[in-house]
Amino acid sequence: MTSDHDTLLRRCTYLGRVLLPLLDQEPWRQDRRRERLHSWGIDVAAGERLIEVFAALAAHAVAVDASLSASEIESLPLSAVADAATSKQDFELLAGLPDISADDRDEIAVKVFRLLVYKGGQASVQLLRLSTEVRRTLTVLAARESVLSPTCGDIFRRADEANLPR
Repeated sequence: MTSDHDTLLRRCTYLGRVLLPLLDQEPWRQDRRRERLHSWGIDVAAGERLIEVFAALAAHAVAVDASLSASEIESLPLSAVADAATSKQDFELLAGLPDISADDRDEIAVKVFRLLVYKGGQASVQLLRLSTEVRRTLTVLAARESVLSPTCGDIFRRADEANLPR
């Protein structure tokens, strides 16, 4: 049986996975992001995967702090997730994270994130840069919405309209 907390994490993970494909509907954004990652010495594929994980962890941390259930994640403002990506400490993003062994890809990505957190030094600089990339992505996507305060639900609807895989 799946707990509500596990379902919440899966919804947050889905949010992280759809952000870049939605952003990349303007192809030049993908090119610019990849140039930034390369200039920072971050492997593009690994960096993009870490952006997904970073966004998922930020959304999860905000949802847990607000005591939201999995069904309430849709009401979570994108601005709150963007703020968490750049204002929460790395260890705060990892706090309260349930076991994620249901998806090996996500488990490995979170382990890589943890290793970067514990490594410190240059890895911390890379995490800081990735956090700003998450914030930039969320800000651009929020600006595309026609509502005053876009939410995660707006992103989920946009992903459904774009037929992005769940």
